[in-house]
Amino acid sequence: MPTITTGVIVILTVKPGVTREQVMAVMPDEIRQTVQLYLNGKVREWYSRADGRGVVFLLDAKDTAEAHAIMEGLPLSKLDIMDHDYIAVGPLLPLRLLVAKP
Repeated sequence: MPTITTGVIVILTVKPGVTREQVMAVMPDEIRQTVQLYLNGKVREWYSRADGRGVVFLLDAKDTAEAHAIMEGLPLSKLDIMDHDYIAVGPLLPLRLLVAKP
């Protein structure tokens, strides 16, 4: 059975050598644009990383290419001061065993 992608987790981490001041200078614009993505239904959930080095988004995207395109438009991405890790996620496949015919 093919895996269905229902979202993409994006983990953003501040690149080595980037200062807090560099990040904070961009944050007002970054926040406004991220809120707009949320209001447009592209950001489902967002979290601060507990280590203070970035954020985690759950995007409503059909694949990592779409998620990458969404993230490219944000100010922090345009300045290339964050690393991005993309993880496609979908339904928990072992649950199919509950509805499979014996």
